[in-house]
Formats: sequence, C-alpha cells, structure tokens
Amino acid sequence: MKIASHPGRSASLAVKAALAAAVAIATLLLTGPAPAQTIYRIVGADGRVTFSDKPPTVADNATVLGAGGRPMSPAAAVLPLELRQVAGKFPVTLYTSDGCSPCALGRELLSRRGIPFSERTVTTTEDSEALQRISGASSLPLLTIGSQQIKGFSDSEWTQFLDAAGYPKTSLLPAGYRAPPATPLVVLQKAAPAAKPDEAPAQPAPVETNQPPATTPANPAGIRF
Repeated sequence: MKIASHPGRSASLAVKAALAAAVAIATLLLTGPAPAQTIYRIVGADGRVTFSDKPPTVADNATVLGAGGRPMSPAAAVLPLELRQVAGKFPVTLYTSDGCSPCALGRELLSRRGIPFSERTVTTTEDSEALQRISGASSLPLLTIGSQQIKGFSDSEWTQFLDAAGYPKTSLLPAGYRAPPATPLVVLQKAAPAAKPDEAPAQPAPVETNQPPATTPANPAGIRF
C-alpha cells in the first residue's frame, strides 16, 4: 500500500526550517561572539604554574595575560574588559616635560575621558636625544596610540584618533583606578664604584734547589751528611 504524499505539508516544513535557520543566524549576528575571558597565570608556593579564568586567592602570585598571552601591567589588569581589550591593542603613551602648558592640557584630556596611559618625562639631555630618535623631533607633547604618533596638542585631533582606536567616549575606569606614576624617558644607571687596585702579589717563597755540595779542603769528595 502506498502512502499518499502531501505537497502542501512538505512546503510548510521547508518554510519552517528556513525560518528557524534565519532566526538562528540573526541571533548570532546580534549577540556576536562570546567575550574573551581574563586568564590568570598563577604560580603556586611550590613553584608550579597553572592557568585559570578565576582570580587567584593571592594576587601577588598571579599575572594577568592580555591579547596574545602577553602579561599586562597591574594598572591595566583592573580595567573593564572593553577598555582592557582596546588598551592592549593600542596602548597610549604621553611624553611631557615640566612647565609645558600643552602637555598639561593633553594630560587633562586623557584623564577626563578615562584613557589609561603611561607618561614619560623629558628632562635630561639623554631624554631629549631619545625623544629625537623616537619622533624625529624635540617638540612636546608627543602622544602615541599604538604605533601612531601625534605631535603637539590638539583636542580635536587627539579625540579623532582615540575614537578611531576604539576607546570609549566616556570614562569606564573603576572608582579605585590609579594611573601609574610618570617615569623618565631614559632611566640613568648609577655608575658602579671604582674597583680597588689589586694588592701587590705576594712574593713566592724561595725554592730550594738540590745543588751539589761545594768541595772544600775539609771535604774534598763533596760528601753530603
């Protein structure tokens, strides 16, 4: 016995399947991929290294890993995920000097917008030479966003580049966030103390040699007693 087919029912099932697939694709596009988790590298008391997505009990024994498995600074590790991701891709560094009004304006803009940044000060001749190698100029301030360099302060230009990098337009910094202190561009190493001159080497002890006894009238044969 043959079972009669129902073209209308088959078409209805096909339409339902197509609608279900469309809904699934739309849901995926709207939700996007799952956010990346923070990974902690934990060193135990016995020296054993483990990795976990949960914060360790002792923070000093853990290193937060950013994009590509690279360690992040303690200041960057406490940032919200959205801000931490863009800061990992396009870190911001501000080069300043004392008595520089445009430098102060640039620092204020970054702080007001909640941009996590590192500050390098240019005060010595070595700092100036290093700045010249970095930017090809000696003018300040200098702002770097990733590999992009912006010479001089311009509110609109800095804002444009920060927007293009993906930084939030309003601050997302946590209430307890503390920016790292400014550090010199070139850290001068203290000269090691001069080595003391070596003491004069001790004179070697005289080495006794086996010389044949001299012959004398009292000992004509040179006999040794």
